[in-house]
Amino acid sequence: MSWLEDRAVAVITGAAVGDALGGAIEGWTPEQIEERHGGRITGIVGPWFENWRDARPIAPYHKGDGHITDDTLMTRALVEVYARRRDHLDAYAVAEDLVPLMIGEPTWIPELETTALILQRVFLAEKWLVARLHYGHVDPREAGVGNIVNCGAAMYMAPVGLANPGDPRGAYAEAIDVAGAHQASYGREAAGVFAAMVAAAVAPGATLDDVVTAALDVAHDGTRAALVAMVEAVVGRDVPTTDEEERELARVVRDAVAPYDSVGPEYRQMSMDARRPSRTKAIEELPAAFGLVLGYRGDFRGAVLGAVNYGRDADSIAVMAGAICAGLGGPDVVPAEWLDEIETASKMDIRATGHLMGQVALDIVERDRTRARARLAALETLMEREPA
Repeated sequence: MSWLEDRAVAVITGAAVGDALGGAIEGWTPEQIEERHGGRITGIVGPWFENWRDARPIAPYHKGDGHITDDTLMTRALVEVYARRRDHLDAYAVAEDLVPLMIGEPTWIPELETTALILQRVFLAEKWLVARLHYGHVDPREAGVGNIVNCGAAMYMAPVGLANPGDPRGAYAEAIDVAGAHQASYGREAAGVFAAMVAAAVAPGATLDDVVTAALDVAHDGTRAALVAMVEAVVGRDVPTTDEEERELARVVRDAVAPYDSVGPEYRQMSMDARRPSRTKAIEELPAAFGLVLGYRGDFRGAVLGAVNYGRDADSIAVMAGAICAGLGGPDVVPAEWLDEIETASKMDIRATGHLMGQVALDIVERDRTRARARLAALETLMEREPA
């Protein structure tokens, strides 16, 4: 494999593993998770409710048992859009290619245990894409305005980072454009920053410091403030080696992000300001993932399990942590025993999606090289020409 294909497989599979592990306990507190599972989670677990079809009518999904969630469904759909275009994307690509996939291409939905449309599984914040773009015919660049501000766009932006390897600023700009069709405010900002982190992570020779630098370089407003707070709270701490040290790191991460998180202390009973646009707030998931990656020094297993046991929106936090750590470490850091079970349970060849994105990324990089050479030649001409 080429370097890009190797790293693309790592990022896509790493994100999916985090998604499947975290999906089983999404929405619960660390204390509730430990009580339910008799201690900290160390791998794939079963559903929270045995009667998962009826326990929560608003979400009748078979979470757990190695099933990926909507985070991976949307990530795979975005990879398919890249495969169709084999070039950089924008908000119009979301309207013209991604939305039709969501409403016109039946696919296996592990949590529903049936073939259905992606639309029939995604959360309301993702259904917004269809309502605004397909039925409302809103300008794609502005369609995200008015949606609830959450991690809905950020959770599937890893492919944008892979389409801009080694170019965090390019990844940020592309993700901000793409996510404009879906999100606004700090939800859109998080999508851009996450894509930049992935772009930095997959550059040859990249280190965790490079990811930190990229994140702080592109981030704005409350998102940047939350990331800075996380660096100040976590950097310098010893890597956890015991259960209690892992619990303490999770508390430190939560305390650092809490002032910027609009949802509030009770995840299932959100504050009145939850998910509203703001210059001072940040989604919780990105800074939390960032803090856990820092706390475990980029170790995949530690950061992903840390995200899972953190609770709250555990699947999306683990998606982001998994993508970043796998981008830095390569596919070998993603435990094969987890990935094999998840692929079997989800009836999905996740590795193949990674290979596809890697091949597409190579095509995009080749186009970028051609464009860069043409631009450089034009700049040389402009600089050499004498004034009239």
